[in-house]
Amino acid sequence: MTFIKTTEQDSKYNHLEKMTVKEILFHINNEDKTVPLAVEKALPQIEKLTTQIVQKLKNGGRLFYIGAGTSGRLGILDASECPPTFGVPHELVVGLIAGGDMAIRKAVENAEDSKNQGWLDLQTHNVSEKDVVVGIAASGTTPYVIAALEKCNENNIITGCITCNKNSPLSVVSQFPIEVVVGSEFVTGSSRMKAGTAQKFVLNMLSTATMIQLGKVKGNKMVDMQLSNNKLVERGEKMLVKELNIDQTTAATLLKKYGNVRNSIINYNK
Repeated sequence: MTFIKTTEQDSKYNHLEKMTVKEILFHINNEDKTVPLAVEKALPQIEKLTTQIVQKLKNGGRLFYIGAGTSGRLGILDASECPPTFGVPHELVVGLIAGGDMAIRKAVENAEDSKNQGWLDLQTHNVSEKDVVVGIAASGTTPYVIAALEKCNENNIITGCITCNKNSPLSVVSQFPIEVVVGSEFVTGSSRMKAGTAQKFVLNMLSTATMIQLGKVKGNKMVDMQLSNNKLVERGEKMLVKELNIDQTTAATLLKKYGNVRNSIINYNK
């Protein structure tokens, strides 16, 4: 049976250039509305992979995202937001992209076709069986990602994936695949659209659920967030005012002394 990339099927929209701006926006919005429903169908798969990630991170492991193009950039985005949001080390969640850091801003020609570089990139971080590696590829056919996961499997490393096709080559080599089938794109083959949105939804779920399970959230507050700007300092002060029933001046003093919301609460209650 021939494998079909559902993200690259012919779109039901023809002659986009004849549409008005209003029509273009209307149809894009209509297509985007289908993404949450596709993600919902994949919730059991998302739960299985998240459970594996939580277990590994609780035992000192790390989470790696690996992808190419838009998929790689989305993984890097999610990884880069974990330290400021949850106060975890930068090494806990790592995003890798085919072509290296240069590819974050500019496409690197043929980088995703390498069958060796993905594993080499993981090795630079001393990846081991303590870790989890999640491949991200909308089509599920990216050699850089597939080959990297195959090597992970050979080395007893837990593997998962986020893809937008059923039974893709990437899903086949993933121990815990997540398949969010969003169908053809408004612009045929432009997987930065619905597929990219779906991948971002799933990444939000994986990292947020994991961090909550690791105790990085209290109530629904980011008590371990890095207070890296005035807005976040003010947010931290408001959390303390509400949590400890104190005035804002006292809250500000606590934050300056103890560095974050969690430590302020712990030390105030001693």
